[in-house]
Amino acid sequence: MKTLFIIPARAGSKGIIRKNIRLLSGKPLVIHSLDMARNFAEDEDICLTTNDIDVVEAAEGAGYTVPFLRPHDLAADNTGMREVMLHAIEFYRSHGKIYDRLVLLQPTSPFRQAEHVQAALDAYSDDLDMVVSVCESKANPYYVLFEEDSEGFLVKSKTGNYTTRQEAPKVWQLNGAVYVFNINSLESKSTADFTKIRKIVMEQIYSIDLDTELDWKYALLLNSEYQLLKEF
Repeated sequence: MKTLFIIPARAGSKGIIRKNIRLLSGKPLVIHSLDMARNFAEDEDICLTTNDIDVVEAAEGAGYTVPFLRPHDLAADNTGMREVMLHAIEFYRSHGKIYDRLVLLQPTSPFRQAEHVQAALDAYSDDLDMVVSVCESKANPYYVLFEEDSEGFLVKSKTGNYTTRQEAPKVWQLNGAVYVFNINSLESKSTADFTKIRKIVMEQIYSIDLDTELDWKYALLLNSEYQLLKEF
């Protein structure tokens, strides 16, 4: 089964300025995802898709050649990830390379481990739309999540006769670390229309998603405490 690994790293981050090239454990953030992909694929099957020259230079410093610069219309704040992935798929198809599945590794999840990626690959089969990494959600719609009704009163998001959170069914939160897509599904329908999705579960410590400066400070603290990443 032919697999394309995609690492999206556009310029213009708002939550963490210049996050993709910020150093975490001695290397630019984006390079942690590149190194992870290199555990599973040769560089020719890894696509770092970016419009940021600084990211290109960081990748070149790690011995990787960026295959193209992402078009400006696919690097806006409101650009969907599906469009970015489809653009990369078409680029490789135009160069005679056809893939069956796509693994998305976002730079904002630097603490994912190789075992998590391998678990997602092992869970995948071509009758699925997608395999995703999740962590158990601390907020449970049967117990602590509420919505407003038409009169402005709070009602539980999901009803159930549970007296403690532990009794309620587990709910899962996408952590953004690993996605394995069926390319046929990705090309034929929106991800919102995917119905055949399997999960692999990651512990909270590996599920940190870097979105704000507070997240970044927490990541620095977490790494210094547990050495989840190694300096090069």
